[in-house]
Amino acid sequence: MNLIIDIGNTLVKYAIFNEDLLIDIEKSSVVDFVLINQMISTKKVKSVIVSSVREETDWNLGVNPIILSYKTNFPIKLNYHTPETLGNDRIANAVACSVLYPNKDVLVIDAGSCITMDFIDKNKVYHGGRISPGLKMRYRSLHEFTAKLPKLCINLESKVIGQNTNESIVSGVQQGVLSEVNTIIDDLKKENEDLFVIVTGGDTFFFEKELKNSIFADRNLVLKGLNEILKYNA
Repeated sequence: MNLIIDIGNTLVKYAIFNEDLLIDIEKSSVVDFVLINQMISTKKVKSVIVSSVREETDWNLGVNPIILSYKTNFPIKLNYHTPETLGNDRIANAVACSVLYPNKDVLVIDAGSCITMDFIDKNKVYHGGRISPGLKMRYRSLHEFTAKLPKLCINLESKVIGQNTNESIVSGVQQGVLSEVNTIIDDLKKENEDLFVIVTGGDTFFFEKELKNSIFADRNLVLKGLNEILKYNA
């Protein structure tokens, strides 16, 4: 069994894989070593990988983990000028796409606190992408950096033209994001006709419903990518 530990800014995910099969996911707000060691023992874990955006932690476990960094061996080529600044989640998404969708040019959209859009080609070369504010961040910034605009949240009813202030904010945020994402998809399809688009992250539901382009959704893409990296380094 493989144990994947994905430490984000607000949430820690622990995933158990049996080869390629995801069989269990646990979550906590802090790194729970009692839970980790329990999972290692009860699930008979042989390999562990840790991906973290937080400060270094002393990993005193029964299994010696792989601590993910840009220096880790990957089954893809990183064509990125500053790999040391590249987020682990972006690398994991690219690896997952290269394995799950071989011989395809893939754009992966990770919709969370930020929206990252990353392109990996059919030859397993990662070319980079975009980082922009996520939906919640956009709503929050409009409220916090102005004197009178209210703080709103994702609304499933979004008009192209708002007829009051609230509708105008919703339109600006949500229709703006959709225009941004649809534009990069259309532009990439000009040179990559068979482009495959996959969406992951906490706001996947929004893009599943609203994007005009055909997409595939996978909320566990990062975990799957981390498992592939672990297998590659076994």
